[in-house]
Amino acid sequence: EAQLVESGGDLVQPGSSLRLSCAASGFTFRDYYMGWFRQAPGKERELVASVQVMDSPTYYAASLRRRFTISRDNARSTLYLQMTQLKPEDTAVYYCGASPTIIVPGSPITYWGQGTQVTVSS
Repeated sequence: EAQLVESGGDLVQPGSSLRLSCAASGFTFRDYYMGWFRQAPGKERELVASVQVMDSPTYYAASLRRRFTISRDNARSTLYLQMTQLKPEDTAVYYCGASPTIIVPGSPITYWGQGTQVTVSS
């Protein structure tokens, strides 16, 4: 059974950094495109960043490109999201997703994780 498990979410102050992880199992991780998504209260889920099978970033939301970095470790079947200079508007549940095809906004996602909460507040 395919499974994605996110971790690393926390309550942090504005300006802080966090690294999220997404551990994959039950499918061939290296064959899947991976993405990080987020959903803030009252808003739709949005694509934050996505990465190709060989750790080459495909997409970043324009407003996040300078602060967030997506990466993957195929040997560990793990996806990462390094977030810096966090702002209150980054508060959301962050999800990872997997697809056999490239991930851009609106792409169908085959597997979803359960999400991890990131709260940015002073």
